[in-house]
Amino acid sequence: MPVGRKPKPTHLKLIAGNPGKRPVNASEAKVAPSLPQAPDHLLPDGRQEWDRVSVALYEAGLLANIDRAALAAYCQSYGIWATATRAIAKMAELDPVTGGLMITTTNGNAIQNPLVGTAHKAATDMVRYAAEFGMTPSARSRIKANPPTEKSDPADGYF
Repeated sequence: MPVGRKPKPTHLKLIAGNPGKRPVNASEAKVAPSLPQAPDHLLPDGRQEWDRVSVALYEAGLLANIDRAALAAYCQSYGIWATATRAIAKMAELDPVTGGLMITTTNGNAIQNPLVGTAHKAATDMVRYAAEFGMTPSARSRIKANPPTEKSDPADGYF
């Protein structure tokens, strides 16, 4: 597994004047923007998130068919996070002291509700995937996108 920072895309190096004076990748892969179809296995909340972000990412020139799995992973993480968060909120209605964040084991010990860990892991994954698509403020500051032309039809990108 590679160690260190991710390489900066060539077009961003050129815009910044190539401050590191390192050679630019003249053969960097270029992928035409397209709108992939959502996979069937997404949780309902994940599917709603797909519908919310996929068109916006396509219109910004940040989505192609090749990105389908990464976007699906983001959306599924969102779905898991939303489901776990709702379940914690439901438990909180019955537990005003810990708000559903703690549960009691069969031995009578108080432990963290496993849903808290599930929600935290899903949120961490979700933010990591979101950054790959420029869906966080700091990630957007590092992206220069080429939106599709008026002639482009998102339906052309469906699998």
